[in-house]
Amino acid sequence: MRSKRIYNIKTFIYNNKIVTLDQICNEFKISKSTIRRDIQDLLSSDKRFKKIYGGIKLDSENSSVPFNERKITNAENKILIAKKAAELVKDNDIIFIDFGTTVLNIVDYLKHIKNLTVITNNLEVIYKTINYENMNVISLSGVLDRKNLSLLGASSANILKTFNISKCFMSTTGLSVTNGVTDLSALESEIKSMAVIKSKMVVLLADKSKFNCISLQTYCNLNQIHKLITDEMPPDDIYSHLKENNIDILVIK
Repeated sequence: MRSKRIYNIKTFIYNNKIVTLDQICNEFKISKSTIRRDIQDLLSSDKRFKKIYGGIKLDSENSSVPFNERKITNAENKILIAKKAAELVKDNDIIFIDFGTTVLNIVDYLKHIKNLTVITNNLEVIYKTINYENMNVISLSGVLDRKNLSLLGASSANILKTFNISKCFMSTTGLSVTNGVTDLSALESEIKSMAVIKSKMVVLLADKSKFNCISLQTYCNLNQIHKLITDEMPPDDIYSHLKENNIDILVIK
């Protein structure tokens, strides 16, 4: 029970970046004495978090969270976003699916598509496609990134350069007007940038937690995407910029 609560507290802090003790108490209906003990255990076991006066925060906005942890954060909305994205895929399409946790779920909604080619370096996507004989799967080469369950490296971007892609389905760790669409890893960003360049349609999948967050490296500008699929209407600055560039905003609910 306690270990589950600490895990839920960790997820709450990760989603909100900085939280006060009062916010945690209100969210989980527990006393301050209890939350202090939980926070102490969290800090000693996970160096991504740092104690501040009256609360706790992520030690850095660029803290890297393992793929399996990110996959269950806001999982329900991520599935709905992916389902919406899958509606854009047509027979004979050649699509690229990157290595984010939101785009992973697209595969489950493509079993009716005929002669579909899927290009990816996401190992979870490759594993999912085993069950679907309608999908021709092309795996990019690279070095195994166990933490993110992906294949990374310059060779991936070079191979991707040779393909003509109908649609790419992209994830992000942050998007903003000033810094565009960003990612934590330089190697990931190189592959993502190439996918954007080679695709006729760029579809960005991002839940509300990504709005106005900035990560290490920009892999494309906001005006390079064609559609944003999300779970909440973006803040005014992002919304205005997207509309000025005739970019579709698809909100799942």
